Amino acid sequence: MDKLAAMRAFVAIVDAGSLSAAAEAMDRAPPTMVRSLATLEEHLGVRLLTRTTRRMSLTEEGRVYLDRCRKILADVEEAEQAIVSADAEPRGEIRVTAPLLFGERHVAPAVTRFLGRYPRVRVELLLLDRNIDLVDEGIHLAVRIGRLPDSSLLAVPVGEVRRVVVASPDLLARHDEPTHPKDLTTLPCVSHDGIGPSSRWDFRDAGTDVMVRVNASFSCTLASASVAACVAGLGFGSFLSYQVEPDVRAGRLRVVLEAFEPEPIPVQIVYPDARFMSPRLRVFIDALREELRARPEIRRGKAN
Repeated sequence: MDKLAAMRAFVAIVDAGSLSAAAEAMDRAPPTMVRSLATLEEHLGVRLLTRTTRRMSLTEEGRVYLDRCRKILADVEEAEQAIVSADAEPRGEIRVTAPLLFGERHVAPAVTRFLGRYPRVRVELLLLDRNIDLVDEGIHLAVRIGRLPDSSLLAVPVGEVRRVVVASPDLLARHDEPTHPKDLTTLPCVSHDGIGPSSRWDFRDAGTDVMVRVNASFSCTLASASVAACVAGLGFGSFLSYQVEPDVRAGRLRVVLEAFEPEPIPVQIVYPDARFMSPRLRVFIDALREELRARPEIRRGKAN
């Protein structure tokens, strides 16, 4: 048995989510993938995957083995790349995840420009408003907004964003501009569930964290929909600065209560372990870092 080939097949099956999809990705016949997995499990003496007609999932032994396989394969790839010229063109696959709207506006354009320079690299970009386990999902790196909990992930800071309260000029013409966060309790509001509990907005008053409860007439898990409702004058809204930056710049929204904004929120590129980083991933991280740091709305966290 070719152990490296079997490891690659096992990782491909997990990443693709099925034997047939992995077979297609690796340009192999499905029975070949079935035999490869069966031979590997027989060799190890454990079940790596539980399979039914509807779904497939890793066993506990499979999770441990998957992590080891990824590291071994990354190490092999790095060893192979180390013997080629240092200026050889990067190639291979990179899997990236980022928040939906942030990824659409900032990460996707950066990826497009990167692929224009390095056409032999393939990038899969997953835009999700939730954090996923990078190792379990086979993700090479993530762009994350927020302070990281204690973990084994390594982080490259690229900037920060603010949490801001905004309103349309039409709404401000109909209601007095709030002078303190508590004023929002009696004013019309809209909310976005993706940045925390929709009825609780965070502020900072004279160095002290303050929480204000609002009654939102409209709430949505999709930031763009809540921003659109805010632009339409439905109510005051609390958003991350990058989510409203185009509308603030165009004058469709105005930032209020700036003196009471909480601490800025860091934007970071995170990845599991630099020891197993391929040359193409190093080049990609460097390019993405420079792209994001060059954007003024991220570097200074400005919404206006």
